[in-house]
Amino acid sequence: MLDLVEFPPATLLAAAQVFFALCIGHAVADFPLQGEYLAIGKNRRFLLRLADPARPASIWVACMGAHCLIHAGMVWIITGSALLALIEFALHCLIDIAKCEGVTGFNTDQLLHLACKALYVAAAWFGWLA
Repeated sequence: MLDLVEFPPATLLAAAQVFFALCIGHAVADFPLQGEYLAIGKNRRFLLRLADPARPASIWVACMGAHCLIHAGMVWIITGSALLALIEFALHCLIDIAKCEGVTGFNTDQLLHLACKALYVAAAWFGWLA
């Protein structure tokens, strides 16, 4: 959409550039664009322990959804693919829920997110998105 990268990539260099752009997008969406409100609000278990009437546990769905929409939007902006944006929304939700529920930790969470980005590039490279 911004035409910063060639998508789908036709060369290995173009594929590496798309992956790098997706990694940058992930870092921006997962750290400065997430903020404390979403980081705490998306974690159901933490909200239950917090027991703060100003932040009821029920807000976790909206906070998780907003966070995952930011990531989906970033993928859409970089690749121009609504399909990949939808896939990113679903996978990001699943991966973050696993982390928030204590199934995985921070490092595994980040590795899984970057693996998704690599799979998106591979899918485009092999023409599976056409």
